[in-house]
Amino acid sequence: MGRYRKVVQYFILIGVLLIGGYAIGNSLFTSSAALKKGDKPPSFRLADLNNEAHDWSQYEGKPVIINFWGTFCPPCRDEMPALQAQYEKWKSEGLELVGINLSEDRLMVKRFINLVGVDFPILLDNDRKTEKRYGLKNYPTTLFVGRDGKIQDVVIGGPLSELQIEQHIIKLMKS
Repeated sequence: MGRYRKVVQYFILIGVLLIGGYAIGNSLFTSSAALKKGDKPPSFRLADLNNEAHDWSQYEGKPVIINFWGTFCPPCRDEMPALQAQYEKWKSEGLELVGINLSEDRLMVKRFINLVGVDFPILLDNDRKTEKRYGLKNYPTTLFVGRDGKIQDVVIGGPLSELQIEQHIIKLMKS
């Protein structure tokens, strides 16, 4: 057995490298979001920062922006003021905007939201079930959902500028 030990170790090393390479390649070169234009977003029921439940059904029939974000994500933090500004501009027209935070501490999220001055609902995905149902891999991920309940656009990465957000909203409001 001693003389075959090196050969067995090399085969194990090669196997580990192949499996690792496959896993890394698969995550880098596959689509970053399971949802795409035309899909209906999965339902969710999440608590906001005041521990009030929000259910996807309360947004049905309305134009909605769903923004998945985290304070750990610089582009997420950078686009929050632009999202807030566009929300203020369009909420009287019926636009809904929901921020879904990715499993961070309620106190840390509250501090950030208060600092930025966000007043749209921030929901907490503490168990990351919603994130998994939506198939997210990159942040921020923003979905623009029409009144018909179908996704019009998915924007992965960012930060989105106010102008970019407004262009998506105009398209959303026309649908």
